Amino acid sequence: MSIRLTRRGTATFVPLAFALAAALPLQVLAQGQQATLTVGDTPLIPRAALFGNPTKAGAQLSPDGQWLSWLAPLKGVMNVWVAPVNQPSAAKPVTDSTDRPIPAYFWSGNSERVLFVQDKGGDENFRLYGVKVATGEKQDFTPFDKVRVRVIGLSNKRLNEALVGINNRDPRWHDVHLLNLQTGELQLVMKGDGYAGFLADEDLRLRGAVRPNAAGGSDYFRIEDGKVADKPLVSTTLEDAATSPLGFTSDGKTLYWTDSRDRDTTALFAEDVATGQRKLIGQDARADLGGTLRHPVTGEVQAYAVNYLTNEWQFLDAGLKADFQWLQKNLGQGEVFVASRTRADDRWIVGIDAVSKVSATYLFDRKARQLTPLYVARPELQGAPLVPMHPLEIKSRDGLTLPSYLSLPQGSDRNGDGKPEKAVPMVLLVHGGPWARDGYGYNGMHQWLANRGYAVLSVNFRASTGFGKKFLNAGNQQWGLAMHDDLIDAVNWAVKQGVTRADQVAIMGGSYGGYATLAGLAFTPTTFACGVDIVGPSNLETLLATIPPYWEAGRKQFALRMGDPATEAGRTILRAASPLYKADQIQRPLLIGQGANDPRVKQAESDQIVQAMQAKKIPVTYVLYPDEGHGFAKPGNRIGFFAVSEAFLGRCLGGRVEPLGDTQRQSTAQVVHGAEFVPGLKEAITKP
Repeated sequence: MSIRLTRRGTATFVPLAFALAAALPLQVLAQGQQATLTVGDTPLIPRAALFGNPTKAGAQLSPDGQWLSWLAPLKGVMNVWVAPVNQPSAAKPVTDSTDRPIPAYFWSGNSERVLFVQDKGGDENFRLYGVKVATGEKQDFTPFDKVRVRVIGLSNKRLNEALVGINNRDPRWHDVHLLNLQTGELQLVMKGDGYAGFLADEDLRLRGAVRPNAAGGSDYFRIEDGKVADKPLVSTTLEDAATSPLGFTSDGKTLYWTDSRDRDTTALFAEDVATGQRKLIGQDARADLGGTLRHPVTGEVQAYAVNYLTNEWQFLDAGLKADFQWLQKNLGQGEVFVASRTRADDRWIVGIDAVSKVSATYLFDRKARQLTPLYVARPELQGAPLVPMHPLEIKSRDGLTLPSYLSLPQGSDRNGDGKPEKAVPMVLLVHGGPWARDGYGYNGMHQWLANRGYAVLSVNFRASTGFGKKFLNAGNQQWGLAMHDDLIDAVNWAVKQGVTRADQVAIMGGSYGGYATLAGLAFTPTTFACGVDIVGPSNLETLLATIPPYWEAGRKQFALRMGDPATEAGRTILRAASPLYKADQIQRPLLIGQGANDPRVKQAESDQIVQAMQAKKIPVTYVLYPDEGHGFAKPGNRIGFFAVSEAFLGRCLGGRVEPLGDTQRQSTAQVVHGAEFVPGLKEAITKP
């Protein structure tokens, strides 16, 4: 149940001409005079430049190195484009989506096809499609309604095939099929009854299966000759649920694991499959390990990431380390990332996240040590007043360390110490999941809100992932309790540090962040000045009763981490943590955005709390999008909702506001209730 609002972008942003809110020209900003600006002097960054379609994004190389691909708009919708690697200007679209953006794509092993997934209206019933680059021939590999495909295995050996999971027989479980990419034939390999997932090797043989157990963890079974072993190879409890296999080397002799047993944070291990002996590769007391760079042919781990406050790569391969050092020197300050590598490993797609500068994407020739610029995803933001992000640690009332991130308005922190000269209004931006995390890097939401004059604080509260099992499990059955206390502690920290004032804090977020918004306004009615809830659940009982059927494998974990709806004690916990039952205590303005097709947090979650507030005559504004799901994928809807949010926050906190303009007519928004509570909204939706 997570929503990712922004991050180093794919299809979350849009290019439009850069407009100024003040007369100060951008070339003045580029000459290093940002420090002399006040918040009010800072040019206003258009919402469309932050949240609409990028010019290009998500570049990849075909495995054979002959083709470049990326996502770019086609008639306003993000589609896949392909070009010869030595002639990027000759790119042509190979997909033709006219409604929703292509959410994800990848190359077939034979480099002949671009494969992509697509759903309808945000329902997350993804189908797998393929387009033959040479001819444009399109195939629907999983032509089933109300079915969600999973890609289980691709191979550098069996280039014309793939393993996919399809839940068309039983919506709860994904049966494994061998897909022939040439003919489209699907051959059943193994039924998925009771299994959360499968692990395949480079020969597309199933080698492992995982099944949820009664302890809230998982049982991992070896598969030999197409048969699942009777006894598990590894079993975990809820405490060590982060323990899992990462995959095999290409020869099938080594299996990599992340494992938290006998330690707090997950460490990285290499297991000799034949003997069962394990070798410790890396560990860090600050953060779980999981991110790796692996050789595209051998599958051997060459580097692993330690992502605590920032992401740090630890290298096992000297050549790879030298490449990163060269890239860092030539690309400048920021986090170097590798987005794609050829099978020969001679060319990479690389970029750098500089947080407060627009990142560019390059083609890197490793042998020639040459960088060829491919594109800047958001050229409209070049010279824009983007701000730094400050990583920091906040202590909770019971002694946990909460890794957090703070962005400040341009001109409010002239000495750059991460604290404004005087208190400014603040938005507490809460991540989804809750079993996810905030991280360091460019963040469109942070940039937007800081540009409007707000400090923006994102907190990894207990239950966030990546910081060890003690931190994760401290959130068990603590929705609305200690998890909420962490957010309040972060607000109190910001007030004590002079970042903001106690009466100038809003709360905002999507999915769990939307829940946290509702909880903040219902459980601590005077702490926040207002709240913006995006697809947040209001009743945890009805939330768990309506989860998608293919989440069946996680049902036991939900019960243990949230409260078991099958027991009276569990239902008591869930009711106590549900904002719906305290909706009558809400005192501060609330804005809700919801997708009508959301399969995770159903529309009823927003409907019911709005109805409860209406019954008590408590003001609330409710915006519904009939063609969206768990978040807003269409740029017009995304821009439109953030336009409403901006006007709403402007009235609440006094920040700067870009006029609504035509944003509502360019979206599919249905203002179900409360247009009169947002300045200009009633006029925007009734104007011809």
